[in-house]
Amino acid sequence: MTREQLINQIQLKKSYLCVGLDTDFDKIPKHLQSHPDAIFEFNKQIIDATKDLCVAYKINTAFYEVLGAQGWDIMERTVNYIPKEHFTIADAKRGDIGNTSTQYAKAFFETLQFDSITVAPYMGEDSVRPFLEFDDKWAIVLGLTSNSGSSDFEQQKISEEYLYEKVLKTVSGWGTPDNLMFVIGATKATGFTEIRKIIPHHFLLVPGVGFQGGSLQEVSKYGLNKDCGLLVNASRAIIYASEKEDFAVEARAVAWQYQYEMAGYLALL
Repeated sequence: MTREQLINQIQLKKSYLCVGLDTDFDKIPKHLQSHPDAIFEFNKQIIDATKDLCVAYKINTAFYEVLGAQGWDIMERTVNYIPKEHFTIADAKRGDIGNTSTQYAKAFFETLQFDSITVAPYMGEDSVRPFLEFDDKWAIVLGLTSNSGSSDFEQQKISEEYLYEKVLKTVSGWGTPDNLMFVIGATKATGFTEIRKIIPHHFLLVPGVGFQGGSLQEVSKYGLNKDCGLLVNASRAIIYASEKEDFAVEARAVAWQYQYEMAGYLALL
């Protein structure tokens, strides 16, 4: 998906919502657990209930890899079921020496046909570069994450700048706003002002809204740019909104609340 196509979808739906399909068998409604294809059926119903309210879906691959070959099959069928106008994210956090990263890129961009993949930048440019060499595909590089352990490295200062600032400045030169995004956690919303000074035009994938306590209002206030520039992810708050047979209805209700709030912020641009 191109940047223009993504922006068009945001404008059309008045939404920058990304729904996280981090599907845990133990957390899906009990009535579905006896279904012969329980996880895929759950994903289908969530997608059907939310597809007009969001512009992206993020699949955390760990929840599928844990199931072995069956999990990979479910993940492939899920990404194929997502409507083509949606931006798809493989939340795999890959990153290795160049020839290995090339194989990861082919796996998620050609075999599974995701639009993007999350990438860890610790090993440097040659580990990220292979993900940037595919037309209309995106690398989403970890910048400032929402977990408490981000203080161990990301928020340590090197001379006069934080390590995450060094990452943003350096990595932004490896690609363009047309093929490169950054992960910035919603729980670090007050830092978005300084982050936007470093990368004013790039899209940011923002996890941490919902159960992790991030504020959509603050993220939008400090993170939006003229093209929107945000994909705000909500996973558990949406997909596990109900443990009963009405789970898809309740998921839609929560997604609508996010979309309605986002429409208001977009109207101010």
